Amino acid sequence: MIRYVKPTTVDEALALLGGGAWRILAGGTDFFPAQGSKPFRDNVLDINGLTALRGITETGSHWIIGARATWTDIIRHPLHPAFDALKQAAREVGSAQIQNVASVAGNLCNASPAADGVPGLLVLDAEVELRSAAATRHLPLSEFILGNRSTALRPGEMVTAIRVPKPTGTSAFVKLGARRYLVISIAMVAVRLVVENATVADAAVAVGSCSAVARRLAGIEAALRGLPLDAGLVAAVRSAPMAELSPIADVRGSAEYRLDAVREIVARAVLEAAGKPAGDKVAA
Repeated sequence: MIRYVKPTTVDEALALLGGGAWRILAGGTDFFPAQGSKPFRDNVLDINGLTALRGITETGSHWIIGARATWTDIIRHPLHPAFDALKQAAREVGSAQIQNVASVAGNLCNASPAADGVPGLLVLDAEVELRSAAATRHLPLSEFILGNRSTALRPGEMVTAIRVPKPTGTSAFVKLGARRYLVISIAMVAVRLVVENATVADAAVAVGSCSAVARRLAGIEAALRGLPLDAGLVAAVRSAPMAELSPIADVRGSAEYRLDAVREIVARAVLEAAGKPAGDKVAA
């Protein structure tokens, strides 16, 4: 018999997870489309009653994004400018109605290569809090998403929060799509820059939709560090290696097109993060 349970405490949810196999239902914006017209064959654990997992809080060292925090919560919450890329990405997650119910943690657990929220969190050095009835562990986001629709979640675990170390700098997000709104990306980029004395002291660059999981680009990050805020930023982006990327060809674009396009949108995101806007979103 298929079971549906809606616990009201995290401990109750974890006890249920430890006692058998469950599909976790959060916002449902990925859950129900994936289910389609197929009959339910798995037990469903609805976590929408877990008020303890809703909201965004600040500690002395971290910002804590609860597993049930929505994209609208991200948009509306007063956050450091380093979160601007994540806020921009939040506005790209479907429609406003989707943003009101879709959870940030659900976006990560769905583990799509085109998940809008992942690059913005990668440049913030985010980590994922995983809890079971027996233990709590923390994984860097880069180690949590293992591949297309694959994560490091163990049996009996659920994501309870996303933890972001107090960030510095400013950030920007640029998405390339076949149209302006309600589109799966061809490529997307988040950039965070720390600028001191008109020079890039540190850089974080992440690209999504150009590999099985979104990737930080170490070569471009290294090339940007130490550069003044001038035309050399774009030149560095256009010449630095991007060995981390391995795009596929699909109906949205060829692999070659993605590689060419991603350099352009990385350059645009770098300029925007540096305070030199180069446009919001590019249409293919």
